Amino acid sequence: MTYKLFFSKQAESDLQLLMRKSDLKKRLKAVRKTLGLLEANPRHPGLQTHKFTSLCGPKEEDVFEAYAENNTPGAYRIFWYYGPARSQITVIAITPHP
Repeated sequence: MTYKLFFSKQAESDLQLLMRKSDLKKRLKAVRKTLGLLEANPRHPGLQTHKFTSLCGPKEEDVFEAYAENNTPGAYRIFWYYGPARSQITVIAITPHP
């Protein structure tokens, strides 16, 4: 099953920042690849998706974390939840690992 991605204002802002900064091109490429995998299969092993217990969605949805990078200082992560409807995913943030 494929999913349609929606972006919160924060996630859109995060993505725009990556696109504007030329020194982050490698990270942008990794984030775009991760978004493509997330759209195709949020359980893809390369995403290392797992539940993120410190956050919840606006209607108490479980929030998940997917890896865009690994073993890199400040590695980027994508935080998301299922919804608002079936076959949809809302990306809430694209950020360096906290």
